Amino acid sequence: VPPKADAAKVAIPAKYEAVAKTPAKPAAKSPTSPMDKPVTKPLVKAAVPSPTKAVQAAADKASKAKKIKMVRDSIAIPKSEYSVLDDLKLRAGLLATPAKKTELIRAGIKALAAMSDAAFVAAVRAVPNLRTGRPAKNV
Repeated sequence: VPPKADAAKVAIPAKYEAVAKTPAKPAAKSPTSPMDKPVTKPLVKAAVPSPTKAVQAAADKASKAKKIKMVRDSIAIPKSEYSVLDDLKLRAGLLATPAKKTELIRAGIKALAAMSDAAFVAAVRAVPNLRTGRPAKNV
């Protein structure tokens, strides 16, 4: 075991001499104002999600999971029947239920699906057959 050196006799390198000679900082004073005191418990309680928000979040997640796949299609319709769509749109607006053309067509499909077989056949027969395809170009 080497002999213990006296603290005064230990040589301090020059580059550390300035650090060794600086006085130590005084100890921190005890807090005097309420704002200086250390915080022991939170001032604001953590927000606990309400059960209604949790239920709403679960419902949103479920509705996003069941996203309806849309199908785009084009149809040919006589101008007279197409104008009936505009009349039905006006009628729906006057009845305080504004509707788009797409909504009217979908409502018609639902009405056809809800009909009895006899009523459905009568409705389909009431619609005249149309020539399908594009019209011929006149040269």
